[in-house]
Amino acid sequence: MSVDSPGFGSAHDRPRTDAALWSAAADGDANAFGALFERHSDAVYNHCFRRTADWGVAEDLTSLVFLQAWRRRRAVAMTGESVLPWLLAVANNLLRNADRMSRRQRRLMARLRPAAAPTAEPGIEEDLAARLDDERTMRRIRDGFERLPAAEREVLSLVAWAGLSYADVAVVLEVPVGTVKSRLARARSRLRQMLPDDALDGIQENRLR
Repeated sequence: MSVDSPGFGSAHDRPRTDAALWSAAADGDANAFGALFERHSDAVYNHCFRRTADWGVAEDLTSLVFLQAWRRRRAVAMTGESVLPWLLAVANNLLRNADRMSRRQRRLMARLRPAAAPTAEPGIEEDLAARLDDERTMRRIRDGFERLPAAEREVLSLVAWAGLSYADVAVVLEVPVGTVKSRLARARSRLRQMLPDDALDGIQENRLR
């Protein structure tokens, strides 16, 4: 049974690994690309939010990451087990250029987001308050984070927040593993001096030790 026919065949017949899904997507299988989106979009989104402290900008950047992935799916060959390091590398490039993103692009991405409901749903006020609290907390962390050198910021965000291994971070940033470790050590030391203890609660402490 062909894997290109959604709804038919067993789950065993369908591609499961990132490599298989990426290969199928390169051949034009939109369902395979959708599976990659479902698998990795949260990680990309969270990475962008933690770097920008803005939900809306993070949504825009995540959409752009996967738009680029779709456009480049035939040109990019996977070299590891997961496509996530490459997606985060794309995200990092977009983050570096976020301040120069054109208004036209922002309007386009805003149009792609679902329209707001005309009336408030039950609990929407609580959801909004929670989102604002998240943004305030992340901005406190980002205040210290942005004072780090750019190279240290990238390593810290990929290890502490995206949860990548040193080897995967090295792939994303195109640097040796030893460089990743030394940058992380310097970032860890600086951040502990700059941020209060309660702000550090927003970072995975086990990855900063």
